[in-house]
Amino acid sequence: MSFTVAIVGRPNVGKSTLFNRLVGKKLALVDDTPGVTRDRRPGEAKLVDLRFRVVDTAGLEEAAPETLQGRMRAQTEAAIDEADLSLFIVDAKTGLTPVDQALAEMLRRHGKPVVLVANKSEARDSDAGFYEAFTLGLGDPTPISAEHGQGMLDLRDAIVAALGEERAFPPKEDEAVTNVDVPQTALGAEDAAEEEEPAYDETKPLRVAIVGRPNAGKSTLINRFLGEDRLLTGPEAGITRDSISVEWEWRGRTIKMFDTAGMRRKAKVQEKLEKLSVADGLRAIRFAETVVIVFDATIPFEKQDLQIVDLVLREGRAAVLAFNKWDLIEDPQAVLADLREKTDRLLPQARGIRAVPISGQTGRGLDKLMQSIIDTDRVWNRRISTARLNRWLEAQQVQHPPPAVSGRRLKLKYMTQVKARPPGFMISCTRPEALPESYVRYLTNGLRNDFDLPGVPIRIHFRASDNPYAGKAKKKR
Repeated sequence: MSFTVAIVGRPNVGKSTLFNRLVGKKLALVDDTPGVTRDRRPGEAKLVDLRFRVVDTAGLEEAAPETLQGRMRAQTEAAIDEADLSLFIVDAKTGLTPVDQALAEMLRRHGKPVVLVANKSEARDSDAGFYEAFTLGLGDPTPISAEHGQGMLDLRDAIVAALGEERAFPPKEDEAVTNVDVPQTALGAEDAAEEEEPAYDETKPLRVAIVGRPNAGKSTLINRFLGEDRLLTGPEAGITRDSISVEWEWRGRTIKMFDTAGMRRKAKVQEKLEKLSVADGLRAIRFAETVVIVFDATIPFEKQDLQIVDLVLREGRAAVLAFNKWDLIEDPQAVLADLREKTDRLLPQARGIRAVPISGQTGRGLDKLMQSIIDTDRVWNRRISTARLNRWLEAQQVQHPPPAVSGRRLKLKYMTQVKARPPGFMISCTRPEALPESYVRYLTNGLRNDFDLPGVPIRIHFRASDNPYAGKAKKKR
């Protein structure tokens, strides 16, 4: 991206609506309730011929530093410091407020370029608010409607004028440098290497979602990974609303981590805004590859914790448990033994799942947690050759033959892995609808133990073998 733009303003002036308009997706939560956005949310924006990085911020309010609003203000000021330009949004429909005047003074102190934007200018009674914006002393306001997409060309021109042509349109890199020859050794080799088990790619970026109940310490954990107060934290439950993504590197590997809103029991989620936050968290789970479920070690294995783990596994994601707030545990050895027993007993569908005691406050156990994430992702991507699977299937049937149903023995003929992420297998058999669930569990547990697939969902599909004579009537002699 050529430059960075921060969208700032008081609550409920349409900052997140404009953010979604610029990135072309509904990434940020939008609601009539003031103060929906709390954390900084970055995105890649496109405005006509401009390409830049845009950051949505919380609504600025006058508040003491120790309060939630004060911490939100600190996050927004950090975004202004990092940005090359600020879009100061005012509401042309309601006009200026004392908060707008205070924010204009704050932006002047920062000394960065500012584009004054009068949002909601499509309203019938917006003229008075638009002309009132001239009194802020930040230049001519640009009238737009973020909701309807009006005034985007004028906004583009205002950004270019504030930054300058050279900054807004940096020179393109030499194409001769970017066109690097790519080795072709792997192209067209899929058929030849059908029976080979591909090696795990240690360099590819990894998407990780952090989920859990409210106030389990998810945002604090991510801040500790980053080494900075990137996400808003505090003693209040339910601070995080949007699913915020951050990027960093661990031992040379790019990690894209998603912070999500705390998930309460469905019966307790009544407000529309909380429903939107939970839905945003579910999308983050589906987009991620590995999901870390954060437990509060002082009150672990609540019913909601188990439901979240089950949800992650049903979505087919690789799962890792993190028992947070370990610094508050008085007898670590006894508690750890109890947690291991409960993990095996309460999560039989994720036998062998990796569980790590950590402290997001002190940083204890974070390297071990990251190693567990990498190891689980390696298992999640694993592929097993067809030859090995069929030898294994034959041995399993010798050890424990399939049951006879209605006097006829079921036959498992052939097995292959049809996909990874998570590992999925297909078994060709006779009468798949008659195969009992107990035998499916026997095969699943055998795969998990014999091929070292701990803690990831395993899916087995059964398919009847083709009968060339099916549907053909017998000929009369």
